[in-house]
Amino acid sequence: MTEENVILVNHNDEQIGLMPKLEAHEKAVLHRAFSVFVINSNNEIMLQQRAHQKYHSPLLWTNTCCSHQREGESNIQAGTRRLFEEMGFTTELKELFHFIYKAPFDNGLTEHELDHVMIGYYNGEPEINKEEVESWKWMGIDDVKMDMLQHPEIYTVWFKIIFDEFYHFLEDHKI
Repeated sequence: MTEENVILVNHNDEQIGLMPKLEAHEKAVLHRAFSVFVINSNNEIMLQQRAHQKYHSPLLWTNTCCSHQREGESNIQAGTRRLFEEMGFTTELKELFHFIYKAPFDNGLTEHELDHVMIGYYNGEPEINKEEVESWKWMGIDDVKMDMLQHPEIYTVWFKIIFDEFYHFLEDHKI
């Protein structure tokens, strides 16, 4: 299987090229990404624990799913595709906002992403893809915030950044 490319972008989210995913993370090049937050009727976020065999951040907790758009794919199409690939269900997604962040890992790789943050609503149980996801759970939004302060080491680097942006967006927009 050939390595997937990521879409390189400028600060205005305009595509400027393609690069293999690993190379983009080695060189810390800005590229397009997305993060999906699925919320249930109890105002809880569906969190996933990354699979133990992932090449970075194994067994750490993170948002429902996140990945990279493919060339020619809209943000919503990409989010819907990856949500089904990782968590085994689909739901209508809505893009909330986007922002740029940079987060280095201990293994020398760096996430430098223009991240499109999306929300969806779902009350069922996922059928997780064990190659991608070790486990999952529902957790109250304020509980996630508190747990991140008490146990930051169990969450992915990017989730701590993205969750903070997401939390403030929810406060400001009363979603």
